[in-house]
Amino acid sequence: MLKVEQTGAIAVVTLDRPEAMNALSRALRRALDEAIRKIAADDSVSVVILTGAGNRAFTAGLDLKELGGSTDALGDANATGAAENPVLAIQQCPKPVIGAINGVAITGGFELALACDVLIASSNARFADTHARVGIMPGWGLSQKLSRVIGVYRAKELSLTGNFLDAQTALEWGLVNRVVSPEDLMPTAMKLAEDMASIPADTLCLYKSIIDEGYAANLGEGLAVEHRRSSAHNRSVTPESVEQRRAGIQARGRTQG
Repeated sequence: MLKVEQTGAIAVVTLDRPEAMNALSRALRRALDEAIRKIAADDSVSVVILTGAGNRAFTAGLDLKELGGSTDALGDANATGAAENPVLAIQQCPKPVIGAINGVAITGGFELALACDVLIASSNARFADTHARVGIMPGWGLSQKLSRVIGVYRAKELSLTGNFLDAQTALEWGLVNRVVSPEDLMPTAMKLAEDMASIPADTLCLYKSIIDEGYAANLGEGLAVEHRRSSAHNRSVTPESVEQRRAGIQARGRTQG
């Protein structure tokens, strides 16, 4: 149902229900929350990759069979706890989460993708907001976050039609960072994770939190957040530590052109 594999400082979390298009059943949502909590508390992990099993789906969102069979399922999904809301589980992770979108990300699956910090998409990936077509409203943030990522007009087009968005258009619209072939998806995500993991873990977490806190505010408030938190952090940085890292940064810059 959920696989967690660690390579060095990178944890790969795989939604593993390929027979059900990795649909987010109650049990899977709770397993995801438990796994992310453990990862967040594990000092040996610096970066997380979240993906789905197989090539068909990242996740198709809520398990519609489960939803159709119980009047309680939708209410549970809209609960405020991370054990029921997988978007909240991901958002509460202090470490960077790379979404490796291997197939369709539909409705709640689209919301889960948007909770990640960086999105790498397979050319098989497609995105769709089918909430309105199912007859429900989003409860995991899609109605607010999507418009902030791709613009309000494009967000309305997707949400008010339920149409699918292919990977290349998602790249052009700024929804994903890059598109790669299916066989290159995990190697690309791993390389990016390795780049992140080469930075001290506490610095990664702090920088992510500054970006997220500022993103949720207006520009003036965000600048104040940056000033307050960077001032507190930078007081502990010594000239010697900067000098120790300078040569490595310069060498890395030369290799990247």
